[in-house]
Amino acid sequence: MSGMARTTSEIQHRFDVGGMTCAACARRVERTLAKQPGVSHAGVNFALAKATVEATDEVALQDLIGAVEDAGYDLAPERTPEDGDHGHGIDVAREGELTRAAWRRFLLAAAFTIPLAIVGMALPMDYRLENSWVGWLQLMLVTPVLFYAGAPFLRSAWANAKQGATNMDTLVALGTLAAYGFSIYQLLFGARDAVYFETAGIIITLLLLGKYFEHRSKSRASQAIRSLMEIGAKEANVIRGGAEVAVPIDEVATGDLLRVRPGEKIPTDGVVREGSTSVDESMLTGEPVPADKNEGDAVFGATLNTSGSVVVEATRVGPQTALAQIARLIEDAQTRKAPIERLADKVAGIFVPAVLIIAGLTLGAWLATGNSFEDGLLATVAVLIIACPCAMGLATPTAVMVGTGRGAQLGIVIKGGDVLERSGAIDAVIFDKTGTITKGEMTLTSVIADGTEQSEVLRLAASVEALSEHPIARAIVDGARARGAEAEPAEAFDSAAGLGVRARVNGDAVFVGRADPDDGEISAELRTKAEELINEGETVVWVSVNGRVAGALSVADTLKPGAGEAVARVRGLGLETLLLTGDNERAAQAIAGRTGITRVLAEVLPGDKVSEVCALQESGKRAAMVGDGINDAPALAQADLGIAIGTGADVAIEAADLTLMSGDPRLVPTAIDLSRRTLRTIKQNLFWAFAYNIAAIPLAALGLLNPMIAALAMAMSSVSVVSNALRLRRFG
Repeated sequence: MSGMARTTSEIQHRFDVGGMTCAACARRVERTLAKQPGVSHAGVNFALAKATVEATDEVALQDLIGAVEDAGYDLAPERTPEDGDHGHGIDVAREGELTRAAWRRFLLAAAFTIPLAIVGMALPMDYRLENSWVGWLQLMLVTPVLFYAGAPFLRSAWANAKQGATNMDTLVALGTLAAYGFSIYQLLFGARDAVYFETAGIIITLLLLGKYFEHRSKSRASQAIRSLMEIGAKEANVIRGGAEVAVPIDEVATGDLLRVRPGEKIPTDGVVREGSTSVDESMLTGEPVPADKNEGDAVFGATLNTSGSVVVEATRVGPQTALAQIARLIEDAQTRKAPIERLADKVAGIFVPAVLIIAGLTLGAWLATGNSFEDGLLATVAVLIIACPCAMGLATPTAVMVGTGRGAQLGIVIKGGDVLERSGAIDAVIFDKTGTITKGEMTLTSVIADGTEQSEVLRLAASVEALSEHPIARAIVDGARARGAEAEPAEAFDSAAGLGVRARVNGDAVFVGRADPDDGEISAELRTKAEELINEGETVVWVSVNGRVAGALSVADTLKPGAGEAVARVRGLGLETLLLTGDNERAAQAIAGRTGITRVLAEVLPGDKVSEVCALQESGKRAAMVGDGINDAPALAQADLGIAIGTGADVAIEAADLTLMSGDPRLVPTAIDLSRRTLRTIKQNLFWAFAYNIAAIPLAALGLLNPMIAALAMAMSSVSVVSNALRLRRFG
């Protein structure tokens, strides 16, 4: 390329998308954008109603907008923070209203369908024949169900038809309109008992219930990024003119000096200019031990200042901060994840055109063989009714409802049918360490002494650490209390950031820390034991009394009960296991060794976690990610299957596909197994639903099944589908 000047460059554009009703809509918008000249990549996120387009700078936005509008959807540039969108396009209120509207639409349909079904199925046939008002009442009841409550299905089918495409909505429209139209014909000119209004009403009502659950899932997905952005500081203490002024976080500018006291969140990314402290960065790194910060060290917004008072110079604000970048990573990962096609839509793409062809051939064949138009129409309508997706409409939602209900009883929340499909394809499980495999908190594990009783070493250390708020200090104090070594009053307490703490206990000068400023001599035996603990991934602190090193204590993030069993069961499902953590290599290897995980990726930052998941996917693996922290959220979104620990951060739960309501890691293999069995049940249901159609359509075309028998057979197929789904209640 030497000597050639580039005349164009690629730009990433973000859009809000309107008019999408299903995953198939998102795929259509994506394909429309991708085939435009100059576009190298297009991704559409149905959950967030977002589109991301990478194109040359010669591509006009209006051309992209026009192309999408021609396809039947709306496209507009993503709203900015000035538009009240905080740069992430999250309109939670709107999503909530859409969910409530879906619920109201279902309730309306149910209110008309229940009496419709009672009238159509409970009244004796002789009574219906003698009383013409029964059929007219059914017509009045079903009309608002089909044309008002079911309008989204009809509009979607029409939009697909204009594009020469079909989906599940096409089947719904064909079947329900055929039942409705033929029933009116029968009511006016034929036998009043051969009407199928209740068939149309029941199908629409059941599918509306499924749409409600879909909207609810979409609304929860939209909440993920909003939950993340809300954890940051709301205001900052800015030093101006020698005085501190509290200002909203949005008014902080690059270069401002900020005062941050113990217990406060760091307002934004910056560099320490005065003082020293320890900062809890577990939300970013997963490391449970706070990081020591001195002048010149970088700090990040929303992390927690645990000890000293510092002055921080703001270096990145707003959308440039690490927190905002994590939010963007989640959104990008969700957008680039290939939308999962619903199993029914996959088959419908072939099945619907075939049904239309068969229906047309049926009518033509009957007329060509000298039969009356009415007989031909009867056979044709029977074909369309027998093809009506009653069992298909039940196949997925019934299995999903039973499977997710059983999951809820076991403490597992499954977010929709597409999650089940992905769970069946995974072949590797990535475990986060802190809070997932381990407890996520420091615990006193060992006390070693040199020339002093262990209980005395522990008592002195606890007496000093009782005056500190550091997590290691709390672990030592709690551990001492559990071992019966109560802390005593201490005085002259002093904390040296990055070194340790000191105080006087009963006249003795006691120092506890990871480094010994008194330069006391450490015996070879004591050092050897300490190094063994360090090699096992534990954190060692020294205890010196009056300048002599009297012993050492070790603290560690210990394994959760059942962690080893969970990993063994995951491997028993034939899945590869990996440990992915921001913690140090030694600690990660120690945990992996205790649990049976053979592959370790340690000291990984949030952005790199996503890269590691992507690398695994690019190698041909379909990966599940198990995590609980904010730092895990982007990787949870990127993974083929995200599994969140319900005791963790809200943003991780929202970004995940499966949520385990307790912190028990043994629920991971249980959730995967339940998802796989539910998926298997859906496939079985779809097979039998379509097999019934395939077997019955030829009979209907030959006139061997009139619409009444077709409707009865359709009902029986629905019963078999529901019965198969109910077997999931016995899982576990």
